[in-house]
Amino acid sequence: MPDMMLGSLRYGTAVGLILLNSLVLATQATEEGIFTNHLLVQLHEGAHDEAHQLATEHGFQSSRKVKNVLDQEGFGRQKRGYRSINEIDVKITDPLFSKQWYLINTGQADGTPGLDLNVAEAWGLGYTGRGITIAIMDDGIDYLHPDLASNYNAEASYDFSSNDPYPYPRYTDDWFNSHGTRCAGEVSAAANNNICGVGVAYNSKVAGIRMLDQPFMTDIIEASSISHMPQVIDIYSASWGPTDDGKTVDGPRELTLQAMADGVNKGRGGKGSIYVWASGDGGSYDDCNCDGYASSMWTISINSAINDGRTALYDESCSSTLASTFSNGRKRNPEAGVATTDLYGNCTLRHSGTSAAAPEAAGVFALALEANPNLTWRDMQHLSVLTSKRNQLHDEVHQWRRNGVGLEFNHLFGYGVLDAGGMVKMAKEWKTVPERFHCVAGSLQDVHKIQSGDKLILAISTDSCQGKDNFVRYLEHVQAVITVNGSRRGDLNINMTSPMGTKSILLSRRPRDDDSKVGFDKWPFMTTQTWGEDPRGTWVLEVGFQGNEPQRGVLKEWTLMLHGTQSAPYIDQIVRDYQSKLAMSKKEELEEELDEAVERSLKTLLSKN
Repeated sequence: MPDMMLGSLRYGTAVGLILLNSLVLATQATEEGIFTNHLLVQLHEGAHDEAHQLATEHGFQSSRKVKNVLDQEGFGRQKRGYRSINEIDVKITDPLFSKQWYLINTGQADGTPGLDLNVAEAWGLGYTGRGITIAIMDDGIDYLHPDLASNYNAEASYDFSSNDPYPYPRYTDDWFNSHGTRCAGEVSAAANNNICGVGVAYNSKVAGIRMLDQPFMTDIIEASSISHMPQVIDIYSASWGPTDDGKTVDGPRELTLQAMADGVNKGRGGKGSIYVWASGDGGSYDDCNCDGYASSMWTISINSAINDGRTALYDESCSSTLASTFSNGRKRNPEAGVATTDLYGNCTLRHSGTSAAAPEAAGVFALALEANPNLTWRDMQHLSVLTSKRNQLHDEVHQWRRNGVGLEFNHLFGYGVLDAGGMVKMAKEWKTVPERFHCVAGSLQDVHKIQSGDKLILAISTDSCQGKDNFVRYLEHVQAVITVNGSRRGDLNINMTSPMGTKSILLSRRPRDDDSKVGFDKWPFMTTQTWGEDPRGTWVLEVGFQGNEPQRGVLKEWTLMLHGTQSAPYIDQIVRDYQSKLAMSKKEELEEELDEAVERSLKTLLSKN
């Protein structure tokens, strides 16, 4: 720094301050750091003209007034989010890996950098799914595919469509039966073999359960598939369900329900089979609470987002969705789809739908199970709630909200996008959640009329079985078992509000559903949005009609079912943290208001002077 500038820095003690930008001096580096050619100079009050003249004489430019006098040391700044795939410490050489933006999003295909499953962190900790078997219940798997063959678990595979142990897809000219092979690659495609890309859990084993490719489904086929080798298979991934036509209300039949119940209670040595379900592709015309598989307490329902954080146009929303992963559905860029394996040794960039979302979740859960093989099926749900992130997910219709204990959720995305790194870290230290209890909180059996223009409002007050063996203090799932019909079922809208003020949309309008006879018969509408809340108090149900035409209907039953635990210490900690953040937020708001008031006062004082 020139001596003349050192002299000028000592010049004056009053408040007339300026910033000088050198036009000619180069940046100087010293052992202490990097010093730039930007200098702050303090002058006597009222010496602004002299300051400008001084700067001009010495080849500097007078810039502006400042409040403090500091040496201006240089430091690094980087554009946030723009990462090269080569800058991430992941050694994957497969040709499509750089296009698997859902694994590591560096902005490929015009995506949002950082919006991914955070698998790099999980892999960096050494978790790749080793020792875990995931079953793809679908139209078969091309187990001869060179990217799947080394991870294929033949022992755990079966073809329930043809009743043999070889679940190879049936050939069609249009490759219609590529669905299961594509899903399998998302989970278990091998790493560093120079073929296609890699799976989320690329050292896991994948089993093929062929059960979709026949003229019709039966309860026996579904039940057999869901209960196949539950001591060998850890995770079952299902990318199917009732028809997504916006007018179907359907779910598992008796044998399948029993198989699922047996799976969560007896599978994996009593720790419970983990069922992952795609939430559905009916878009805004449908509601996934009308799908009895996705809305089951025994499944983890997964929705999807596209690579810039928006919802896909086919995504269904409902209060039973737990979390989200990624797919495609709006962008024409061919690389915005999901890159994975395809039939007959091929690769594809065009896998999409919530079909693509469920296997990604299964892969993340495989990483968590490797980190902690003792996780129960309920542990996995708790981990999903606690570690999923809002990240940059956004929807034009449904805003992000917080429930009564501060957990952030969205009606479409659930608790956010799965975070593999966060999940494996929490899984390592996780203690199994307490025993689960079930409480019938109350039931209204009277007939109540519903008419367009008027909302039917009902209330149930409950102590959630306090004082009894089945007392529920901390909620997991809540079911509203409802019998209702109307002159047009698709125009029905049902909301339920918890005692802690969380409003769940149990049923949205479905404009294609013209049913006027069947309605909903003891249908268990489910919400996960009150997770962790205290259920004691008054629950409010609102039922009405939406749409242009006048409708009428009758509600005959509302039974409130509470499922949860009597103790859950981590929820108490979350509540304390949330209350602390609220207090801090209010403090910061007050400080901001004070700062603004001081600034206004200073401006007024200066204007008078």
